[in-house]
Amino acid sequence: MRVATDIGGTFTDLVFVDDKGKVSVAKSHTTPPNFEQGVIDVIEKSGIDQKAIETFIHGTTVIINALTERKGVKTALVTTKGFRDVLEIARGNRPDLFNVRYKKPTPFVERHLRQEVEERLNQKGEVVTPINKEQIKELIDYFKKENVEAIAVSFLHAYKNSTHEQQTVKLINELWPEVSVTASYEVTKEWREYERTNTAVLNSYIKPIASTYVNNLNDKLIENKADSFNYIMQSNGGTTTFEQAKKTPINMVESGPVAGIYGAAFLGEIIGEKNVIAFDIGGTTAKCSLISNGEVKVSTDYYIEKDAFNAGYPIKTPVADIVEIGNGGGSIAWIDDGGSLKVGPHSAGAVPGPVAYGQGGTEPTTTDANLLTGRLSPENFDYQVDLESVKNAIYEKVAKVYNMSEEEGALGIIRIANANMLNALKLISVRKGYDPRDFTLIAFGGGGSMHAPALARDLGVKKIVVPIASSVFSAWGMLMTDLRHDYIQTYINRLQAVNLQELNNEWIKLENQAVSQYQEENISKEEIVFNRFVDMRYSGQEHTVKVPLANGEVTGETIHDLIELFHEMHEQNFTFNLLDAQTEIVNLHLTALGSIQKPELQKWVAINSDLDSALKETRKVFYEDEGWVDTNVYHRDLLAPGMVIQGPAIVEESTATTVFYSNQTLTVDAYGNLIIETEVR
Repeated sequence: MRVATDIGGTFTDLVFVDDKGKVSVAKSHTTPPNFEQGVIDVIEKSGIDQKAIETFIHGTTVIINALTERKGVKTALVTTKGFRDVLEIARGNRPDLFNVRYKKPTPFVERHLRQEVEERLNQKGEVVTPINKEQIKELIDYFKKENVEAIAVSFLHAYKNSTHEQQTVKLINELWPEVSVTASYEVTKEWREYERTNTAVLNSYIKPIASTYVNNLNDKLIENKADSFNYIMQSNGGTTTFEQAKKTPINMVESGPVAGIYGAAFLGEIIGEKNVIAFDIGGTTAKCSLISNGEVKVSTDYYIEKDAFNAGYPIKTPVADIVEIGNGGGSIAWIDDGGSLKVGPHSAGAVPGPVAYGQGGTEPTTTDANLLTGRLSPENFDYQVDLESVKNAIYEKVAKVYNMSEEEGALGIIRIANANMLNALKLISVRKGYDPRDFTLIAFGGGGSMHAPALARDLGVKKIVVPIASSVFSAWGMLMTDLRHDYIQTYINRLQAVNLQELNNEWIKLENQAVSQYQEENISKEEIVFNRFVDMRYSGQEHTVKVPLANGEVTGETIHDLIELFHEMHEQNFTFNLLDAQTEIVNLHLTALGSIQKPELQKWVAINSDLDSALKETRKVFYEDEGWVDTNVYHRDLLAPGMVIQGPAIVEESTATTVFYSNQTLTVDAYGNLIIETEVR
């Protein structure tokens, strides 16, 4: 069987498919700091025979957690003479423009551990000054005395020629084999000196942590008699082997969230929806991404810890275009100094969790608010729910401040949380020139289906899809992804004067590199699918647009079509184009997919054909503008394809709840997905 596990901030999810195509799910609590134990726990909870696992795919938050919590190792940097402060200088453009006390992000490497070496390449990659190996030997001795555990190597123009970096890494490995080393060319061959250096540093910073984690997980699987092909989800939406993941763990920075995005794209294709907004609400965060014409946007302009006041840290590796905010089921409601109600970004997490868990949590959360307003049932919690404690927490911390009832305070928490999520949805749609009314919202995660119907009404989205196993949909998405590697090479050339033979040779080099890497992973050339993209801009511009390019030989006609498409896409992205301006290539981007067998989506088998038999109960639910309303609650497992429910109503399953409104209608499709459509007024 094929098994996928996804570690979230609150829960660890599992989806497995047996040899008959049957999909089953399980969910257990995340176990920080020993996250691998949570994976074993959820496998045991699922009851599957671990010896029968043929393919194991894993998504993890360990990498992003190690970075944001500063739990990496002591790291040093070796760089070109005169460039030790590139991490300190960073970029001059700052987000908080009028803040005279603004401080740049603190580098992950202290200045005394940023050391220089005499060497120099020019912009063409030609050697100007040979590397001084004696200096490297001296640096190694210094780093040993400073108890350094990892070293990053980043030389000027190494994206064009990595010879000096290769020589440095080889020497370090010979003289100090115990230390972890990353050369910048191993993680990116794209220009931008600061971004490239920072990416190499962050990879080194977490490399020992990632190796330990992957090794522990692998040992646990072996200990439990699992003899499987093991893969880890990457930020680009594809999977890679455990061994490769240990070499470049920075590629796993968004390991878990992107699986759901690609799962939404795959599901959209099956049900005939090419334009999709993927919307995932977990216990800690809400994530969303826009899929236009079936394509998930992937870029290397990714940052961690970037917001309106902080520049953040760039990571120059391929990451699916995703917006993530600190709002989920465990997000804490609080009052700021100005007396305004806020929800998130702080979360109660798995420990102690919301007040409803009864595990010591005292701060009201979104989950508590949904429970108090009748949206959630106490029956669906793993713990004995003390509703009075929930009421008291919401009253004391929120309702009392505004002189309102507990349920009004709870509804206020929900509405603030929804407003935060609505802003995130606008960032990936309206702000990028897309009309949300042209898209279908696929909602998943533990809280996705609870909040999506309200958000769809405000956003103007007419159709919502709540997939089968929605609460563990990211893990399901992993089962639908291929192996994937991205190869990006900076290649700056004017398109009107490009040397076609040279350009075609560059594509061949990238494809050969992909074939070679996949051969090490036991994937034959026939199983590899190539997709080409070109990062383009008008001459004199700073930023680029990623434009798809057909496979095969590039000809004059191909170039003409590429330029035309670039004009169209530039207008889509920036509202204008410059038809008479010169255009140029900045980067060549090859994606190589190693096809693996995917489970076939099964049609939903109806247990009964009577809607009344699926009715669980009628309970009071507190709605916006309507107050307490008697609301029918249905068992999802008892709904059959073709059944129609008029809102307001609730559909419950063991790990998720769907809440929809009076102007919305729910239909069950052939695959068991819940399709909610909003009446146009």
